[in-house]
Amino acid sequence: MTKIIVWIGFILVFVACSTKRNIVEIKNKTVEVATEDSIEYQLETFDQKFETWYLLHNNPSQYHSQSYYEGWNRQYVSAWNANAMTSRKSSFFEPIVGYDPMTDYGFELNHKLFYYFQYVEHVLKIQIMSGGSNATQL
Repeated sequence: MTKIIVWIGFILVFVACSTKRNIVEIKNKTVEVATEDSIEYQLETFDQKFETWYLLHNNPSQYHSQSYYEGWNRQYVSAWNANAMTSRKSSFFEPIVGYDPMTDYGFELNHKLFYYFQYVEHVLKIQIMSGGSNATQL
């Protein structure tokens, strides 16, 4: 019985190795490269309640300029990172925010980041910085 199984195994291996295989041909295509910056930035928050809150409070009629949001975000990020380095406050502010003021993150990311800071201060009642934005649209 063992010899029969071994012979069947050899036959199957021989048949599998001798069958014709389809060869895939890869052709090179010339692709035009766009001259625009293709880097996309995304704000990741780990609070599902924020996403719902943001959708409810995201009102285009009350938008400010990108420079408005960038100015506030610089201040909030500095305060957030300072709180993260303070041992008594570091439990909530644990992740350091990597926001480079010299990088253009675009309107959407700056707007959403600003609103995240508003969410933390006004909904979670955690002060990030004293004298923060008193956004009337909240």
